[in-house]
Amino acid sequence: MFPAAPTPRRVLPPAAGPPAPDTAVPAADAPGAGHRAAGQAVTEAARPAAGAGREAAGSGRDAFFDNAKYLAIVLVAMGHSWEPLTGLSRTAGALYMTVYAFHMPAFIIISGYFSRGFDLRPDRLRRLITGVVVPYLVFETAYTLFARWAYDDPDLPVSLLDPWYLTWFLAALFVWRLTTPLWRIVRRPVPLALAVAVLASVSPEVGDDLDMQRLLQFLPFFVLGLNLRPEHFALVRRRAARIAAVPVLAAALVLAYWAVPRMTSAWFYHRESAQELGAPWWTGAVMTLATFGCSLVLTGCFLAWVPARRTWFTVLGAGTLYGYLLHGFLTKGARSRGWFDGHTWLHTPLGEIAVSLTAAVAVTALCTPPVRRALRCVVEPRMTWAFRKEPVRQD
Repeated sequence: MFPAAPTPRRVLPPAAGPPAPDTAVPAADAPGAGHRAAGQAVTEAARPAAGAGREAAGSGRDAFFDNAKYLAIVLVAMGHSWEPLTGLSRTAGALYMTVYAFHMPAFIIISGYFSRGFDLRPDRLRRLITGVVVPYLVFETAYTLFARWAYDDPDLPVSLLDPWYLTWFLAALFVWRLTTPLWRIVRRPVPLALAVAVLASVSPEVGDDLDMQRLLQFLPFFVLGLNLRPEHFALVRRRAARIAAVPVLAAALVLAYWAVPRMTSAWFYHRESAQELGAPWWTGAVMTLATFGCSLVLTGCFLAWVPARRTWFTVLGAGTLYGYLLHGFLTKGARSRGWFDGHTWLHTPLGEIAVSLTAAVAVTALCTPPVRRALRCVVEPRMTWAFRKEPVRQD
């Protein structure tokens, strides 16, 4: 929910920009620094984006995207904290389903947007390794050792091909980024990626290595991000979009409240085929397209209300990968210790509010600069010792 290499820069060239990371996730390399508006086609809707960029000029980052990443990671952490509450609370279940419909798609779209400039150039491959592969290896091992302790399972193997809990995102991001050059040259990349997702959703034979179902079913969001431009984000930041987002989100919550006892939220996890969810094979195609559309609408509503100006939490947007990777230890630790089962008051409305606030505060703390400084060696390592020096090019 969720960047590890150098963080994304403020402005991006129309065709290629720094690959991102998100959810945190590592921002890949940006080829250029200056973003030019496309000719004189800068509309009133696009001007707020330019203003936001100027506000962030001092830090070289776009405040809008940092704000979006921080708010998204807060929703990721809150969603994970609501999961133990959904069995006894229909309201918690509705909030959980609504948030799960768009929090990871939002992260993945932003990751794709910042990956537009990724190619197989040596410096970008180095950043892919240090910003994605190394954190994956470190945290996949750490989570497995943690699970051995938390669930008293000393025989649980360390498997780098079977992501545990949150690390699937890094594995998927690695593959998505490697395939970026392909998506940049094919015609109609988004429909093609949707076709891949649909085929995966009706194919229970897809293996579990690298959580392949999630990798393939979430692929359309990444490819969509690759094809977005600044003016597309400007569209959802207009006043009309903000106003429209309110009734749409309200309707989504009402629909989710109705759906809680009637359907499983597992459709939004995108980690299993339709057959594995006990549904007819053709349901996979229908639900893949339906959830894609639903996720896009809710992501647009979310982005419509993301502040474009610098706020107190803008600086935390640079540390969302830390919050994403670290909050899982708290979430899984609380569940393994039976906190939700042993404290029935947590299942009351006040308890649910307390759980939500605790999750938000905890993940916020994990995104702060002191945590980043302490753990940069494993989340954003430089590793200059591991790579050959590039020869100086002479023109």
